[in-house]
Amino acid sequence: MFGLRAYVVTRVRHGFVNQRLFSTNHFVGAARVAVVGGGAAGFYTAARVLAKTSNVGIDIFEQQIPPYGLVRYGVAPDHLEVKNCISKFASVAMDPRVRYFGNTRVGTQISVSDLRSVYDAVVLAYGASEDKRLGIGGEDGNNGRVGVVSARMFVAWYNGLPEAQDLHMDLTSHDTVVIVGHGNVALDCARILLAPLEHLARTDITNRALAVLAQSNIRRVEMVGRRGPLQVSFTTKELREMTKLDVDIICDRDLVERECSSPEGHAYLLHKRPLRRMMDVLLKHSVRPEDAQKEKQFHLRFLMSPAEVIYSGGQSVRFQTNVLEGLPESARAVSTNNCVDVPCAMALRSVGYASMALCGVPFDNVRRIVPNIAGRVVHNGDAVRGMYVAGWLKRGPVGVIATTMQDAYRTADALVMDLESGSIRNPLASSTSSTSSTSSIDAMLAQTRVAKTSVSYDDWLRIDAHEIAVGVAHNKPREKLTSVNEMLDVIGCSKDQ
Repeated sequence: MFGLRAYVVTRVRHGFVNQRLFSTNHFVGAARVAVVGGGAAGFYTAARVLAKTSNVGIDIFEQQIPPYGLVRYGVAPDHLEVKNCISKFASVAMDPRVRYFGNTRVGTQISVSDLRSVYDAVVLAYGASEDKRLGIGGEDGNNGRVGVVSARMFVAWYNGLPEAQDLHMDLTSHDTVVIVGHGNVALDCARILLAPLEHLARTDITNRALAVLAQSNIRRVEMVGRRGPLQVSFTTKELREMTKLDVDIICDRDLVERECSSPEGHAYLLHKRPLRRMMDVLLKHSVRPEDAQKEKQFHLRFLMSPAEVIYSGGQSVRFQTNVLEGLPESARAVSTNNCVDVPCAMALRSVGYASMALCGVPFDNVRRIVPNIAGRVVHNGDAVRGMYVAGWLKRGPVGVIATTMQDAYRTADALVMDLESGSIRNPLASSTSSTSSTSSIDAMLAQTRVAKTSVSYDDWLRIDAHEIAVGVAHNKPREKLTSVNEMLDVIGCSKDQ
């Protein structure tokens, strides 16, 4: 009933495990592709390349031990249906033309230059591992107060990412959490903070997170955005899920009605039917502040920009109120210089993710992406031979998994086109001599720390089966392991870190 991938579990339990980490099962003379990043963008790119050409070998490099990136560590635990794409990724990983190198940090253990020296093509699909800051005073805390915490890290914490398990946060000193941002991630965080424990206990949220949330005093979440209701970034689906909780949804209904009924707003909504439906949902299920009666409250605030965090007898976020200038599709928030202080236990910032540069890779420091044309990496206007990019690193941190799939397919199509034209074949990577391309690659990997630290997909299947077995025993889809050492213990080995 949890959508368990029975064929994967069976493959492990009955010992049908093919250790492929350093096997030479790739066809001699096949094109060789390295994919940096084992999340949705990387797997969708690999899937498309495999479907478009048979004479290819793909190696996927992922810094975490588990594959799947934000599908595992970013998707909300009560969104199990969103994780159905994992079955497709598993079929890719078990294709004999694919090898998985988990626990491998490209840029630290192995360089992009190393990869380019032995592969025909390198696809950069490592996503966005940082988040944008607010840039306000007091953001980093004061005298033991936590200040503003990354929503990205909060999500990673309740989803079991090992490096997020020591996240410093406060859910007990006050009954309110402030979330800065009006996107789906912000709404996910609000829902997790307000959802009843019995709802979360049936998901794959970690038991460690459940124990902390059980002690939480949070009864109110204030989700604040700098612009108005017609400029929110969350979706109707996410808002509907909040309506299913036993919480009061509070907003400035007069503002919503005014924005929707103005001539400019009405004209805008004629071309934005999903937004129109979302405004209908908001008006149907929301109440004015004075009419709120339930124990838990979700307050959706508009036209407020964070100015500073104040530490005086507790913690508050000071906001400047705004007015909008311009048409709805391009409205700017302009400060009125009036301020509102919102007391809270802590604040979460959810104003966008950001990608990081890798040595040897062109990078746009303003847009925080790898510059590209149709997925082909470019530098100073010229294509960089054999380098490609997919996912958030290609277009910025926007869209859902389906957006990433289409984006990755376009990159893969460009890559296959270049392979078929012969324009990117690497003589060493595609060698048909007795020194095969696989041997050249494995020789390079043996000279780096990868040989000592890599975890194969078969190793991951053992971890996967363990998590599922423990979860099922507790009526959960899985119980995620939250430390690298726990994972290595399951596969019965130690790796240099």
